[in-house]
Amino acid sequence: MNTRQQLSATGPRDPVPGLAVFPLAGRRGVRAAGEVGLTTRAIWEGVLEQAVREDDDVYYLELSGVTFVDVAGAGALAAAAGQLRDGRRFVVRRPPPALRRTLDLLWPGQKGIEVSTS
Repeated sequence: MNTRQQLSATGPRDPVPGLAVFPLAGRRGVRAAGEVGLTTRAIWEGVLEQAVREDDDVYYLELSGVTFVDVAGAGALAAAAGQLRDGRRFVVRRPPPALRRTLDLLWPGQKGIEVSTS
């Protein structure tokens, strides 16, 4: 996991959550590790914007190393899926349980998102 530490005059504080993103070998997509929240949202949105610009029908988001995705991060995924042309989709592999629940609750049946637990 990619984290940074904030330092103060009295010493280190709790680590600031990070998000590391790596290309997948052998298929179009990324593997992410860390958290998607306020401090990492720009990274997440950048990944999604790039994915929307890609030309392949399937873009994989391997999230087994992601421990948390906030509601805004889930919303960014839903918005990006809404920008995909017909027939394209995100395959979200092994997301944190809260992301799946948030998608089911706020964006049920969102076209362009396939969630896989395997």
